[in-house]
Amino acid sequence: MKFLVTWNISEDKWVAVLKTFNAMTPAERKDAGEGVEIVGRWHDVVARSGVAIFEARDVKAVQRYALRWNPYMALTIAPVVEDEEAVSVYRSLTGDP
Repeated sequence: MKFLVTWNISEDKWVAVLKTFNAMTPAERKDAGEGVEIVGRWHDVVARSGVAIFEARDVKAVQRYALRWNPYMALTIAPVVEDEEAVSVYRSLTGDP
């Protein structure tokens, strides 16, 4: 299952988050914890925000990762589907074959 995670860092936490992220090794930045793979992460540096796609079998594993950063930023987590999965859902709503 894929999850879209978005974040927004308040101005008063910005420098602390930068220092923490800068101090992490590439391996640490890729480690989202057991049961979670980071598919990709993109940063909007100027807006102090960003998005990531995680793959996990269980939202609890993604939430455990998010809790690491929760003291420093507001995060949202939403399950997402790819095109063909979405079409399957849409067809069930529209009655299309």
